[in-house]
Amino acid sequence: MNYPTLFSPMKIGQITIKNRIVMSSMCVGLAEYDGTAGEELSDYYEERAAAGVGLIMTECTRINETNCVSHSRMLSMSHDRYIEPMRKVTERIHAHGAKFFIQLFHPGRQNLVVFPTVWKYNERLGKIFPSYWNLFFRLSGGIDESSLDDPKMVKRMNRYMKPLLAPSAVPCGLGENPIRNQNTVAMTEEQIKTLIDEFVAAAKRVQKAGADGVELHAAHGYLIQQFLSPYTNLRTDEYGGSLENRMRFIQKIISGIRKECGTDFPISVRLSVEEFYDRIGYPGQGICLEEGVEIAKRLESFGIDVINVSSGNYDTEQTSCEPISFEPGWRKYLAKAVKDAVGIPVIAANLIRSPEQAEDQLVQGIQDFIAMGRPFLSDPEWAKKAKEGRSDEILKCICCLYCMECFRKNILNGRPISCAVNPRACQESKYENTPPKDGDGRQIVIVGAGPAGLTAAKELAARNFQVTVLEKNAEPGGQLILAETPPYKEKIGWFIQEMTLLALQQGVTIRYNVTADKKIIGEYQPFAVIIATGGEAASPRIPGSDKESVVTVTSILNGEKYYSEKRIAVIGSGMTGLETAEYLLEQGNSVTIIEMADQIAPGAYPTNVRDVLQRLEKGAVRFLPGRRLDRIGDGILYLSRKDGVLETVLIDVTVLAIGVRSCDTLAKECDGHYAHLYVIGDAQKPARIGDATRRAFEIARSIL
Repeated sequence: MNYPTLFSPMKIGQITIKNRIVMSSMCVGLAEYDGTAGEELSDYYEERAAAGVGLIMTECTRINETNCVSHSRMLSMSHDRYIEPMRKVTERIHAHGAKFFIQLFHPGRQNLVVFPTVWKYNERLGKIFPSYWNLFFRLSGGIDESSLDDPKMVKRMNRYMKPLLAPSAVPCGLGENPIRNQNTVAMTEEQIKTLIDEFVAAAKRVQKAGADGVELHAAHGYLIQQFLSPYTNLRTDEYGGSLENRMRFIQKIISGIRKECGTDFPISVRLSVEEFYDRIGYPGQGICLEEGVEIAKRLESFGIDVINVSSGNYDTEQTSCEPISFEPGWRKYLAKAVKDAVGIPVIAANLIRSPEQAEDQLVQGIQDFIAMGRPFLSDPEWAKKAKEGRSDEILKCICCLYCMECFRKNILNGRPISCAVNPRACQESKYENTPPKDGDGRQIVIVGAGPAGLTAAKELAARNFQVTVLEKNAEPGGQLILAETPPYKEKIGWFIQEMTLLALQQGVTIRYNVTADKKIIGEYQPFAVIIATGGEAASPRIPGSDKESVVTVTSILNGEKYYSEKRIAVIGSGMTGLETAEYLLEQGNSVTIIEMADQIAPGAYPTNVRDVLQRLEKGAVRFLPGRRLDRIGDGILYLSRKDGVLETVLIDVTVLAIGVRSCDTLAKECDGHYAHLYVIGDAQKPARIGDATRRAFEIARSIL
């Protein structure tokens, strides 16, 4: 299929973008420790440029080291020393006909006080003692945003560390905001003027580095948006109050850039035109769409060249980086409202996943440019495959938020983010896109066609190994077949379908309905054997667990058991338990979720948890955290609390969702019989999709 509008050129200011595809800003953690653009970052961006992206926006780029750093390995344009390294990145991107904008940013209140306090000292010590960084990351690597829930940690941070600067002393903490309890103070007018000058100076460095333009980050709750929003801007001076005053900060930045960089240097503004506070119970709070459109119109009058429409902030994070339940294109009405009101081009990210969707939104006049971030993690060749009519081969982002979870965990350990479906993402410098054809036709047998097995199969076949996958089921997917069953999990099916296709295209043979054993594997005389037999639902040794009314999530999700109008207790509130509960709720059951930990879904990524919880709460699901299941009776559960109090719950069915145990019988059977035997995925250790695919990829690239 052709996509004529998607691959037509269009101007932003005086520069021509060769197509309508924009790689939007997304923090990946690939800059050098001091913020310099190095080889890893260059390789990452160049691969996307070489595959046909029209315009690349960098990740958030800081304008100073004193109060702007917000994560380790963050890109910087705060000093002239960053110009020449960035010029090298620019040249590599330009070599492929792509254009390059650098996004300038300040976090304001959405930050951790540790960064403005210690980071400038880290960089000084790192220059004197290169080994210092390894020591720092080793000591701080266990600290992530979840540490903010520790009252002792919070008390120490707020006592000994510098407060965060913001338009007003309004700390974060509403909704699903991961930033909490951070000391926040209102900036002085002198501090505001200093930041304006730093934005302008950074933009001039961007121009000197040969980049094609600059983008000001006024979205997702960062500093510029904090000035624009009536919720976070309570000032009574010239920078607060009326919309005119709230826009003064960005107006002065824009006018300063125009003065220093000229009228032909493009300026983009990424703007949250709707903060969606109504979605977390605060209707009318913050920027609503009507005012967001007015802000966009005024920005056009200030002389910007393009507006990049977005939404939300950390309080309403689901609306800017959506979890799996959101429909592609759900917020396209925001872009259309802005496009109908302005004359400059409009860029927008509307949870766009396929070229068909992108072309349709362009033809409808919803926007002028298609912005995507996560899709270029999952498949760097998205643009190339679309142009060549191979859209079915695009490995689409499934919105699992594994990348965001990695970013949060890695915020102080110096590692880049990862992608669940593309384990090579942010590892471009370490692994070639096209591996050497060194397999020499040697036979490899893989048992299991789940995410780990398929990933290994595809990579090994690309290296010219002869790969045979033995799968006991009649279809591929493994545990993901169950994972895509609950409501709103259809995107999981994308991954199964696309990985299977890509493996087959590389020459992989998949044999279904084969229960592999040592004898069957031996018939292939394999050079190497990879066991990817997955896992199965764990069953606890609890009195009464052998009753007919007790089942595992597997029996529910594979359709073996069906219930309606029953009182059902789900034991365990991990994501599988929550999603199974929603599945049972939709079938008309009354559901109670019982969790031993003191909170629901301990350890799960909060945005994903909240996504499901808000629907379960609407369905009147009962939550009982802090309870241990002691025994199961006939129509009754016996629970105990930490304080020793005993409880009973009347039920008809008990569903066990207490985790997964490895199916490793075959691995043990084959142990010692093959020189090259590997166990991957849940068969090795039950974990996430991203953990399974990463180990599978690394094993597949390491076999010699």
